[in-house]
Amino acid sequence: MGYKVARASEYLAITGGGIQDIKLAKKSWVFPWQSCTVFDVSPVNYTFEVQAMSSEKLPFVIPAVFTIGPRVDDPHALLLYAMLMSQHDKHSNHVNELVQGVIEGETRVLVASMTMEEVFKGTKEFKKEVFEKVQLELNQFGLVIYNANVKQLVDVPGHEYFSYLGQKTQMEAANQAKIDVAEAKMKGEVGAKERTGLTIQNAAKIDAESKIISTQRLGEGTKEEIKVKSEVQVFQNEKAALVAQADAALAIQKAALTKSSRVAEVEAAKAVAMREAELQTQVEKMNALTRTEKLKAEFLSKATVEYETKVQEANWELYDKQKKAEAVLYEKQKQAEATKAAADAAFYAKQKEAEGLVSMANAQGTYIKTLLGAVDNNYSAMRDFLMINNGIYQDIAKTNAMAIRDLQPKISVWNQGGAGVDQGMSSGGMKDIAGLYKMLPPVLDTVYEQTGMKPPAWIGTLRGAESRQ
Repeated sequence: MGYKVARASEYLAITGGGIQDIKLAKKSWVFPWQSCTVFDVSPVNYTFEVQAMSSEKLPFVIPAVFTIGPRVDDPHALLLYAMLMSQHDKHSNHVNELVQGVIEGETRVLVASMTMEEVFKGTKEFKKEVFEKVQLELNQFGLVIYNANVKQLVDVPGHEYFSYLGQKTQMEAANQAKIDVAEAKMKGEVGAKERTGLTIQNAAKIDAESKIISTQRLGEGTKEEIKVKSEVQVFQNEKAALVAQADAALAIQKAALTKSSRVAEVEAAKAVAMREAELQTQVEKMNALTRTEKLKAEFLSKATVEYETKVQEANWELYDKQKKAEAVLYEKQKQAEATKAAADAAFYAKQKEAEGLVSMANAQGTYIKTLLGAVDNNYSAMRDFLMINNGIYQDIAKTNAMAIRDLQPKISVWNQGGAGVDQGMSSGGMKDIAGLYKMLPPVLDTVYEQTGMKPPAWIGTLRGAESRQ
């Protein structure tokens, strides 16, 4: 499970639980029961050299470059691409062969219906036809042609049609150029002569017209000069009158300004004196207020200091008592927490001990059930196994021997080869073995008396077993 985010040129294709077919997204949660594939939608350039044949059965090569990619503006086409093409790398042989097969097939079919002249001269139309035919086939894979570029057509070795056609075009262009040069030279020479004659005629005409115009201009200039001089004199006279009028007005204004300035000076002097008196009065008032405020500040500050001192002392005593009370409370809390922690630890230890006993009992019960199952629920067989496995018989014998040793009995044994000994048994070690075997029933009787358990049949029987049954 995770949150997947595709890059700018990628999409997520998600399938699985909760999704009907395929879910396309740029970012989405992907759950454990779902599968996510990331595919790139950026276009790729495919370069081909298609060998085709015209309707005249003339072979040639068409170099082409196609820029092809998924159609991202059509959700249905993008879904087709995700289903059919996203599992393959865009540069893989599979995709390259698919695109090349479509382009070559459609191009060959189209070229077979055209002549070489139509292909050569109608390159634009030819490119458009190829583009439309190939795009129609690529739609079923969700692909789109972003750009298609058909390069210069190339001859197949042994069929130099385009080479000869180019030479023909070059020769026709060269001949036409020579004709155009000759015509241009002829037109240039005739035109030069015509231009020379027209230049001379126009020059004489212009000279005559220039003299007439010059005389007319001279008379008109004289009349205009006299007129301008008269207008200038009138303007000068009017200007002098205006200057005299301005001088008189200026003198009147100067006298008025002088009077106004003197009055303003007197008024200003009186205003200054009155302002000085007002300011002096304000200064005296301020001095009196300053002295009064100073006395108030001295007495008030002293009282304030004494008050704050008393308040600080009271606050300190209260703070000290609070801290002592908090310390006692903190100590009590710590003691209570320690007592609770010890009780919790003891309870936890007892709980774990009880759990251990329960687990041991369960294990022993499982062990005994397994043993009973192994001996077909024969209690005697299981008991014998447990006693032998745990060394109970050895412990009983050891305990009895230690008890007899503590009694320190004095035992004397005489062996005279009496009638009780089997005549077929030789003397020495075999007699001792026979004596040990005779001692086994009393030992088994002791075990039975102490534990209530009978010995297995393969070891022996108890004395008087018939009477005990």
